[in-house]
Amino acid sequence: MRTWTFEEITDDDVDQVVDLWRACELIRPWNDPHLDIADARSTPTSTFLVARNADAVVASAMAAFDGHRGWLYYVAVAPGLQGSGLGRTAVDAGEVWLRAAGARKVQLMVRNTNEQVIGFYEHLGYGDQSTTVLGRWF
Repeated sequence: MRTWTFEEITDDDVDQVVDLWRACELIRPWNDPHLDIADARSTPTSTFLVARNADAVVASAMAAFDGHRGWLYYVAVAPGLQGSGLGRTAVDAGEVWLRAAGARKVQLMVRNTNEQVIGFYEHLGYGDQSTTVLGRWF
């Protein structure tokens, strides 16, 4: 089993990450992926981590600490590597960063229709928090 290392994203990684998200069907028309990455990189309260296979980005995880709890976003693994343990390693990398930032709890959002991913997170010990996420665009 390969040991994966997650590191901070670089400028050269950005387009590869966007391609990875497309392959994993994470991109939605209302979210500009380049802007999401830039926003995460612009503040010390968040990080954007990637794993590489040779020169290619094969996994990503964005972590942010809002001062109350930590959040994971854009956890993605290249389709050919899903089921290899790389997803668990991505979550672990995000959680390590969040603990170091001071978070005592980590949360994430998964679309209700994404049952496979919900099962993945439940296997890692995540559970429904009996909350409804509401939002509004500025």
